[in-house]
Amino acid sequence: MRKFGLALCAAAFLPSNLVIAQNISPREVDALPATEPNVISNYGTDPLQFGELRLPAGEGPFPVVVIIHGGCWTDGYATKQNTAPIASDLRSAGFATWNIEYRQVGSAGAGWPGTFLDWGNATDHLRTLAKDNGLDLSNVTVVGHSAGAHAALFVASRSRLPVESEVRGEDPLPVKAVVAIDGPGDLGPFVGLDATICGKPVIEPLIGGSIDTYPSRFSEASPAARLPLGVRQGLISSSLVLSPEVAETYRATATEAGDKVDVRVFGDSGHFEPIAPGSSEWRVVKELILTFGGIEKQR
Repeated sequence: MRKFGLALCAAAFLPSNLVIAQNISPREVDALPATEPNVISNYGTDPLQFGELRLPAGEGPFPVVVIIHGGCWTDGYATKQNTAPIASDLRSAGFATWNIEYRQVGSAGAGWPGTFLDWGNATDHLRTLAKDNGLDLSNVTVVGHSAGAHAALFVASRSRLPVESEVRGEDPLPVKAVVAIDGPGDLGPFVGLDATICGKPVIEPLIGGSIDTYPSRFSEASPAARLPLGVRQGLISSSLVLSPEVAETYRATATEAGDKVDVRVFGDSGHFEPIAPGSSEWRVVKELILTFGGIEKQR
């Protein structure tokens, strides 16, 4: 796959305050080929509470991948278009893919608890979609990139939250596996680094305040605090967002707690290569998703 230019060139495609290691820019990923969805469905009443369902050929039941885009948890950085190419590629591999949009900080109702509820409610909406679309709800993998990686781990951790939690949801849909692509599993240590990566603080606006003010929110929002999650997990490190050291620390903690975690490190890659179909990084990520979903690797 050709390179899309150096980071300095790619920065022209980004919000001026976003600072991140990359070769491929998010706008160039947006422009990669994507198929039209079979179904567009709302999981709430807000215009941003919807998703795109793509169905493979056949009658099902199909294994499902929920896909959550990134964008610094903040409106204006990325949309579902950023993950439409991988949603389309995984559809071709035999998955039904549910590529969701959600409220990000800056949108009405976003932050705590709205953004977290959107991730959970969108996943739970698969119960409605399954009625007419042949979905196998016993085989659901959640995949997220960047801020969406945190979201994917959060979705997998919801059932371990206290029943009274504002962000748990009444009946979290069980998931089989999660693949977190270059995003954090623990928000507390990410405060400070968020401003370096995103160009401004984003975690405290997401949570509604500091960790000193809302320690319980930070705990509930951080999947690392819920270990073991009881599902298969994959972590992808490809830039400074999720360093290899942080990924290995997470794996060690999760393994000690009883979880199985696979880590893949792309030391010389950028942040967006792992969600660019055709790249060598995406091929590795895709094979991990295929393995988790029980689909034979494609050569």
